[in-house]
Amino acid sequence: MLIQAVRHTLDEIDHFLSQVSADQYNYPCPQLSGSTIGQHTRHIIELFECLINQYDEGTINYDNRCRNPLTETLPDYARECVEKVRKSINKPDKQLMLAQRIAGERITLQSNYHRELLYNLEHCIHHQALIKVATVGMRDLQVHENFGVAPSTIEFKKQCAQ
Repeated sequence: MLIQAVRHTLDEIDHFLSQVSADQYNYPCPQLSGSTIGQHTRHIIELFECLINQYDEGTINYDNRCRNPLTETLPDYARECVEKVRKSINKPDKQLMLAQRIAGERITLQSNYHRELLYNLEHCIHHQALIKVATVGMRDLQVHENFGVAPSTIEFKKQCAQ
């Protein structure tokens, strides 16, 4: 179920990116302090890539991402990256260490693959919501009403409608 949910969300991003022009992708959005759709998309992709690429070594450090300018500036390249992530996420759950630097100190915590995958899903949805804000006023973009909305919120709305 978790893998399906992540793939569904990645499919939403891919569909969204299929209709975004390079100009829209790179437009500094005033509502997001000048950040672009491309920057948020890159951030989503690179956190998933960290989890996938560091899985075998067993220690995940989301600070150690490459910040690829191609992912940030070229929507078609970003779509390729999304597809690679989509194809690579189905891994067995296993214990992982999460490492991060906070205030100059290295912190390590125990985690597991499914917990980190869930974190990435929630993180992705959060950034989708920000991307949705960036699209306000952009013509020719069809953004699904549930893009950037948590699954629990979607279910709650369904229950309220009944």
